[in-house]
Formats: sequence, C-alpha cells, structure tokens
Amino acid sequence: MSSTSLYRTLLVISGPTAVGKTSAVVSLAEQYQVPIISADSRQFFREMRIGTAYPTEEELARATRYFVGMLSITDYYNIYMYEQAVLQLLDRLFEQYPFVLMEGGSPQYIAAVCDGVDETPDADPQIREYVNNLFARNGIESLQAQLQLLDPEFYETVDKKNHKRMIRAIEVCLQTGRPYSSLMRHQKKERDFTILKYYLNRPRAELFERINRRVDKMMEAGLEAEARQLYPYRHLNALNTVGYKELFDYFGGTCTLEQAVEDIKTHTRRYAKKQLNWFKKDYRELDASRIENEGWDNLLPL
Repeated sequence: MSSTSLYRTLLVISGPTAVGKTSAVVSLAEQYQVPIISADSRQFFREMRIGTAYPTEEELARATRYFVGMLSITDYYNIYMYEQAVLQLLDRLFEQYPFVLMEGGSPQYIAAVCDGVDETPDADPQIREYVNNLFARNGIESLQAQLQLLDPEFYETVDKKNHKRMIRAIEVCLQTGRPYSSLMRHQKKERDFTILKYYLNRPRAELFERINRRVDKMMEAGLEAEARQLYPYRHLNALNTVGYKELFDYFGGTCTLEQAVEDIKTHTRRYAKKQLNWFKKDYRELDASRIENEGWDNLLPL
C-alpha cells in the first residue's frame, strides 16, 4: 500500500468510548509516520488523566499527538477556538505529510473541523458573571424570561431546561447587541483538504464489557484520588464529565462509592450509545476487533 493516494487528507478515526481507538490509531500513525490530532475534548485538560483514559507514555512516545494536555481545567476554551487552532495546524502539517489523522470521540469537535462552527465572541467576564448571578439568584425561569426578551427566535427552539445553552445565548446577545440566532448560520464551510471519516465498532455486549472493565481499571489506577484533588473545582465546566461527577456525588455524601462506580459504568454505556447514533450518520464503520487482530491493511484507501 502507498499513502501517496491521499493528498492533503484529514483521516478521521472515531468511535464510542472504550472501543479501542487510541491503540488502533497509534499503530496506524506509527505505520505511516504521520501525526495525530486529538478530538477528545476532555483529554485537553492535563489534570484529568485517569478519568479521560489519557494515552499512556508509551503511546505518546510512539506517535506525535497534538491537543492533549495543553490546557488547565481553569482555562477558558471553546469549540470555535479548537476549530481555528486545528485548521492553522493542518496548514503546516500538510506541507510535511500527505495525510493527518484525527482521533477522538467528541463528535461536536470533529464536526467543528470538518464542517465549521458559527463564530460567536468569547464571553466578557463581567457579562458572564452577571448572567451566572442571575441564574444563581433567580433560577432557570429568569434565564427563560431574559432569553425570550433578547432573542424570541432562539427561545422557541432551545431546550428550556438547559441552563448552559441559555446562559451562552444571553451572554452573546448582551455582548453583541444582536440576537444569538442571527449569528448561528448553520452553513457548512468549505475546506481546502479532503476529509474521510470512519468509526470503530464492536458488538454491543463486547463494547459494554470493555467499558465496565475500563472503569474498574481506572479505579485501580487512582481515579478516586484524582477526583478528590479536583473536587474543589467541581463547578467548572471541564469537570461536568462522566467519571468525575459521579465521584463528586460520593464525596458530597449523596451515594456510596459502590453506587458511584456503578453509575460511572451506566452513564458511560449510555454515552457510548449516543456516540454511535452520531457516527452512523456519515461515518463508515470499521471492525475494531479485526484491526486489533489483523492490523489496518486493506481497510483504508492508503
């Protein structure tokens, strides 16, 4: 096989959590000597190594990987910033490599690079504080009323129980003086490179068993201690993450440790099902077990 058939191509390899993406993509990157761009939004944060199944030191040494551990949980980051950073990086990488790998299970971040996102400004700290205080003092009804006043069109479509979406929309309205809906064009952006998208899959029972085993291994590796260190920061968006929030419930006395671990497994399986529904839309399926046993030969247009 020759990689010359791929010129300026972003080869996306995704799949549900615990399917085996990292080891499979490291093998592919090593075989063709190409870099990996991470599209796992929680692996961006250096303090969340165990709970996000961070690549091992051996895996990091075998292939160049970008967008892993480059942020602290206290840093502000959004999908638009990721899109712009990846596009700038790809311009440089395509001067050296015919194709670049993207690996991860965060569909929105993959979509940002492949299809683009609508540009909205970063939140002004004072405006963010005002809106958060409004929510804290008066509850979600105050957000609903404010959003209905500022952007009736978006108010009609938004999930009115999702306070984070409403807070973000109100922030943009107040900062720009324009309705949030007017900035959301939802138009796919043209890219100057080819995009091929695949997702790894396994039989459902096998995938769920892998999820359960991985959670047990995380606990053995020290996930409880990692989560305890992060407990004072539990209000941060980065930590609104399966694996941490369940342990935070345990630390807060609302459940036992055994229940927290079981909840992690349940919520991870549920998230994996949501991921699969997303990938089935426009990704081609690959058998993760076959790759594990036979390698990548004859599976990709390389």
